[in-house]
Amino acid sequence: MIGTTAGDEIARLQRGYLDGRSAATAALARLRRGAGRDAAAVPDLWGLLDLEPLHETDGLHQTRAEDALYTSLTLWSVHQQSQRSPMHRRGQELGAAVRRLMKPGEIDQAILKRFTRAGTAPTLPLLAVRLREIVTLLRRDEIGLDYALLADQLYRWQFPGASDEVRRAWGRSFNAHRRSDEADGAVAAPDDASTAVH
Repeated sequence: MIGTTAGDEIARLQRGYLDGRSAATAALARLRRGAGRDAAAVPDLWGLLDLEPLHETDGLHQTRAEDALYTSLTLWSVHQQSQRSPMHRRGQELGAAVRRLMKPGEIDQAILKRFTRAGTAPTLPLLAVRLREIVTLLRRDEIGLDYALLADQLYRWQFPGASDEVRRAWGRSFNAHRRSDEADGAVAAPDDASTAVH
């Protein structure tokens, strides 16, 4: 439910932003001010998003659900800033997106270090700060990310023992994308290798 709500809210705001609607542009600016911060400490975010679906869902831990939703959307707002194509892209998991920041067949140690630091964050606010660093790099290279999936993962991440499961998913998608790059490189003709899109 968190991911569905995040996806619905992003779709609404992203459509408005890309269409140049002033209300959506203002909403993204407000969301950006909350990036990397505790949503409860940023009153400007209150009432900006439709949280009703979260409150209608039985069994959700409301505070964790809201924190995951706000964290995901504030990060997306940083990612979408000044971009004229959608940065919320379904199916693009965090690890795979980070791997796309690197050249095929190579590991950029500085980027890997940022990714590893995000994976070892002990609290959601610190994780949000470290993810913001990664999102800024993704924006620079116009690499999209599935923020609905991220919202679901951030919700699970907050439960005892579940952060390991989320980290494994990020690492798995990073490694799977790396294997895909290597397989593509192995079959590419030498003249095509430098222009292959991954």
